[in-house]
Amino acid sequence: MPLVPCSLANPTMEFQNLESQLIDRFGRVHTSLRVSVTDACNIRCRYCMPESVEGFLPQNHLLSFPSITRLVSVLAQAGVNKVRLTGGEPLMRPKLWELVAQLAEIKGLRQIALTTNGMLLASQLDQFVRAGLTHINLSLDTLREPAFRQISRRDGLDRVLEGIQAAVESPLKVRINALLLRDINLDDCLPLIHYARKLGVVIRFIEFMPLDANRSWSQSQVVTGSEIRRLVEDEFGPLAPSDHSDPSQPAKDYLFQDRIGGIGFISPVSEPFCSSCNRLRLTADGKFRNCLFGREEWDVKSILEPSEGGSPCSDEAILAVAKKCVANKHASHGISETHFQPPERAMYQIGG
Repeated sequence: MPLVPCSLANPTMEFQNLESQLIDRFGRVHTSLRVSVTDACNIRCRYCMPESVEGFLPQNHLLSFPSITRLVSVLAQAGVNKVRLTGGEPLMRPKLWELVAQLAEIKGLRQIALTTNGMLLASQLDQFVRAGLTHINLSLDTLREPAFRQISRRDGLDRVLEGIQAAVESPLKVRINALLLRDINLDDCLPLIHYARKLGVVIRFIEFMPLDANRSWSQSQVVTGSEIRRLVEDEFGPLAPSDHSDPSQPAKDYLFQDRIGGIGFISPVSEPFCSSCNRLRLTADGKFRNCLFGREEWDVKSILEPSEGGSPCSDEAILAVAKKCVANKHASHGISETHFQPPERAMYQIGG
C-alpha cells in the first residue's frame, strides 16, 4: 500500500464501517485506548517498578503530542471512543494539558481520562479542566504515611490527598484506585472505603498483578476481589450491582445500601475478564500492545515519525498496524496457566 501524506486536520479517509473497526478473531470490538505518555514516575511503588531506575526514556524517544493526536484521530474513525492517559506518572510529561486540548477536538471521543498518583495534580488541575479532561482516576493505597512510604518508597501522602481533594472539588468524574498487598496494607481496606464514601466517590480495588519489575510477584500476596468484598459486606452490609456498570470495563461495580459513593473490584488474577476486553494500549515509545500481559508489540512510532528524509505515513498505514495488533490478541492473558510468562516490561514501562 503506498504511503500517502496526511494532515491531522484533513484525514484522507473515513473509516466508519464494519471493516475499519478494531475487531479481533474472538469478536471483541476495541473502543478503548490507553496511551502512556511517559515511563517516568516520581514514586517507586513496589507493585509497579524497581526502587532505583537507571534511566527513563529520553524525550526524543517519546511519541510527540501531534503524533498521539493524529493516531487517536485515526482510531476514533475506527470506533475508539475512550482515551485514557497513563504512565509512569503522566503528570511528569510537561504541559500534558496541551495534549488533552488537542484530543478534545477529535470527533467521536466520548471520554478523555487520566490516571495519576495525584502528587503533582493540585497545581495543574485547572489547566486540565479547561483543556477538556472528563474523568480522572487517582491512586491511593493507604491513609498512613508509614505504609505509603513502604509501598511507594517515597514520602508524599499529603500531596496525594491534596490532589484528590482538588479533583473532588472540580467538575471531573473522580474515582480512587487502591491496591492491597497482604503483608503491608490489607488493614487499610476499610479506612480507604470510609474515606472515599466521605468524599462521595467510587473506590476500586485492583488485584496485585505479575507486572512488578523485581519479579517478586507471589500469589500469596494477592488480596482477591472476593476477599475484599467479604470484608466490605461485613462492615457495610450486602452490596448491590451498580445501575451504570459497563460490561466491557474491567471492574465489577457495586452500590452501598445507602447509595453513598460506590465500590468496584478489578480482579484480573482471580476472575479474569478477558472475554469482554475492549482495550488497546500504546506505550510511551510508540508501540501498540493488545494485552497488559502480552509479550508482543507493534511499532507505530517509526511510521508516524520517520527518520529524516522518510515519507509521511497514511492514515491507512496507522490503522493497519493497529488492526494487526488486535488481530493477534489471544483469548486470555493466561495468568493462571502453568506456562505463563510475565511480560519483559514492567507496569511503568507499559502504561497502567
